[in-house]
Amino acid sequence: MQTINIHEAKTHLSRLLEQVAVGEEIVIAKAGKPIARLVPLEAPPKKRQLGLLKGKLNVPDDFDAPLTGDELTLFEGR
Repeated sequence: MQTINIHEAKTHLSRLLEQVAVGEEIVIAKAGKPIARLVPLEAPPKKRQLGLLKGKLNVPDDFDAPLTGDELTLFEGR
C-alpha cells in the first residue's frame, strides 16, 4: 500500500486512479498523518435472472396449508 501526501495526490490524480483500477490501494496523508484511502470499487452485483429454475422444482398445491399439531410442535422445538 502506497502512502502519498495531498499535494502529490492532486498533481497525479489520474495516474493514481489508474493504479487503483488495477487493484492497488493508496493512502493519502496530510502532514504525514493518513486521512483517506483510495481503493477500487467493488464490482456491481450481477443482475438476477428470473425463472432460472422454472420447471425444475415441484411446489405442492398445499405448500401454505396450516401445520398439523405434530408438525407445529416439531417446528417450535417443544
